[in-house]
Amino acid sequence: MADLEEFVRSMPKCELHLHIEGTLEPELKFRLAARNGVELPYRTVEEARAAYDFHDLTSFLVGYYQGMSVLVTEPDFYELAYAYFERAAAEGVKHAEIFFDPQGHTSRGVEFATVIKGLRRAQLDARRVLGLHSQLIMCFLRDFQAEYAMATLLESLPYKDWITGVGLDSDERGNPPEKFAAVFARARAEGYLLTMHCDVDQENSVEHIRQCLEDIGVDRIDHGVNILENPALVEEVRRRGLGVTVCPVSNRFVTDGTKSAELKRLLDAGVRVTVNSDDPAYFTAYVTENLLTVQRELDLDPKQLVALQRNAIEASWAPPAVRQAFLDELATLG
Repeated sequence: MADLEEFVRSMPKCELHLHIEGTLEPELKFRLAARNGVELPYRTVEEARAAYDFHDLTSFLVGYYQGMSVLVTEPDFYELAYAYFERAAAEGVKHAEIFFDPQGHTSRGVEFATVIKGLRRAQLDARRVLGLHSQLIMCFLRDFQAEYAMATLLESLPYKDWITGVGLDSDERGNPPEKFAAVFARARAEGYLLTMHCDVDQENSVEHIRQCLEDIGVDRIDHGVNILENPALVEEVRRRGLGVTVCPVSNRFVTDGTKSAELKRLLDAGVRVTVNSDDPAYFTAYVTENLLTVQRELDLDPKQLVALQRNAIEASWAPPAVRQAFLDELATLG
């Protein structure tokens, strides 16, 4: 078992579902709050961690958006992203596709340019210093109006060489994919790749997955394990070679378990299912711990663990050279 744990820790990793705002560790949160004159609702790092007691998606989002308040300047966004890159590189992550939520910042007066310039500078430094390649995915907050999403899309266009794709996250209740159909059609026309959150065990979750596949035409699905309730949709995802980005530890916080069993069913069905960390500062598990959780629950062997990483890079939006280098490194593991 110790040898298998070491195998997981040392293997190259590709992460496709990571919210950069969800990597805001309490220590950095306090440092930025002090720098920017932001008052936090807790006095110590320990109190902050104790407040991360989520029982569903809604309770998590309250803390998630509150934490964003300390992010004000371009250096703040740089420090946030670079701290994640350092942690990820230490865990063997070679390629990461990172969600960011500009509306979570522009809605409180932070300029779009401030957000993306800080993130971009951290990306470049991480590539140069750490050897970690990354791409940005701009998410729209689905509990805002579609018009605000469209305005955010238009605001992104001067920076679209820095943004690989767009996604959809936040509270899914009453906010189906079709609400944003025109926004995603415009994003596709602008050259962005498309993904959407289909959160676990939500009302109308299977219908929302169907809308993603048939009406929106996404290139990937985030979370999405409820697709197993419709075998025809599973087959369509398999046929199209789409990735499904599962986040086991965060699932355990917001639903009835990690959904590792569902992940295994998707893996066995030939779907490009992947393991990711989601919001690791809040759920206290980065990508390695998510992989170890799945391995322990499913008793996966090295071949299956390698298959999960092969799925991730093949479902990624990485440039061909980055993808091939990753696959070559995986090939040395058997």
